[in-house]
Amino acid sequence: MITITDKGAEKIREFLASQGTDNSDAGLRVGVRGGGCSGFQYALAFDQKRDGDEIFDYEGLKVLVDGPSLPYIKGSIIDYVDSLTGAGFKVENPNVVAACGCGSSFRVADEEEVSAV
Repeated sequence: MITITDKGAEKIREFLASQGTDNSDAGLRVGVRGGGCSGFQYALAFDQKRDGDEIFDYEGLKVLVDGPSLPYIKGSIIDYVDSLTGAGFKVENPNVVAACGCGSSFRVADEEEVSAV
């Protein structure tokens, strides 16, 4: 399960409303890709539902996760932070065992351990 904080949900709604299109299949896509100094980076984007996506609903908002990314982000909380150093979505991921100093990449336990979470 992926959850969204109230602030995160507010920002997603603002963005989707600003698009002015039918967003019945649109949502926040959350995934991972290889890269960074710790091995993985988050990939966040507003997108349409695709075949094979897992869909998590939060008060009418959709969080879209592709199947291969799900074991790495299962149980995460999506928040929106606005601070002096910048603003954007933040992922609180219980599967992370290490992160780089700048916070842009992370490492998880072996895939077998992640799948059991």
